[in-house]
Amino acid sequence: MAEHIERQTKQKDAIHAALAACDEFISAQELHRRMQDAGSRIGLATVYRQLNALADAGAADTIRLDGQQLFRLCGDDGHHHHLVCRNCGKTVEIDPPSETWLRKVAESHGFTVESHTLEVFGLCADCRKAEQAKD
Repeated sequence: MAEHIERQTKQKDAIHAALAACDEFISAQELHRRMQDAGSRIGLATVYRQLNALADAGAADTIRLDGQQLFRLCGDDGHHHHLVCRNCGKTVEIDPPSETWLRKVAESHGFTVESHTLEVFGLCADCRKAEQAKD
């Protein structure tokens, strides 16, 4: 069987660099808009395709927030999870919960653990202050 060789392209490099410049999770549409504002002529379909390829390869994390799929490159190759502000998108990487805790919770509900992801959504301190100021 032939080994799959992945081509490196200018478009792929540009999308990777643009995503790497984002600290928070970002939608394909927002990344595309930022790239266009910076003078890029890469199509939205190409941005989607490359982001999904990065996610499939394990090079980018994805979450769903407000019905949108968001993407983010993570600096650590180790297993981690995220705190995500549902308002501004600020993201903080956190250590995973213990395997013992996960298995205990799963077992208490009659489940086994095959894999897990954990994303915690809420408001960051700045967004909480802004909401309190409105009241």
